[in-house]
Amino acid sequence: MESMAKVLLVEDNEMNRDMLSRRLIRKGYEVVIAVDGEQAVTMAISESPQLILMDMSLPIIDGWTATKQIKGHPDGAHIPIIALTAHAMASDRERAIAAGCDDYDTKPIEIKRLLQKMEALIN
Repeated sequence: MESMAKVLLVEDNEMNRDMLSRRLIRKGYEVVIAVDGEQAVTMAISESPQLILMDMSLPIIDGWTATKQIKGHPDGAHIPIIALTAHAMASDRERAIAAGCDDYDTKPIEIKRLLQKMEALIN
């Protein structure tokens, strides 16, 4: 990866957020952080990230709603979003894709698998 891709990490759990952001930074990503769905929508537009990692269970507005709002905005429609959720049911994946997510990954995050998904969407 020549240039550092900017990733918006949307995660309300501090431990998850710290761990994932540190690992992404080590891999050369620039990481900006939102802690709730409302902040995610604002930052998706103001920060113009190359990719969004969206936790689905968020305070204020949930990840499903935030994704719909970002994808519905002219400046956000093109940004790939990977849903992150602890729910590993097929229906959750379908729901994430229906909300506008481009891919889906389950928690606990397996960093190697997530990085492959991220690189596929950024490139």
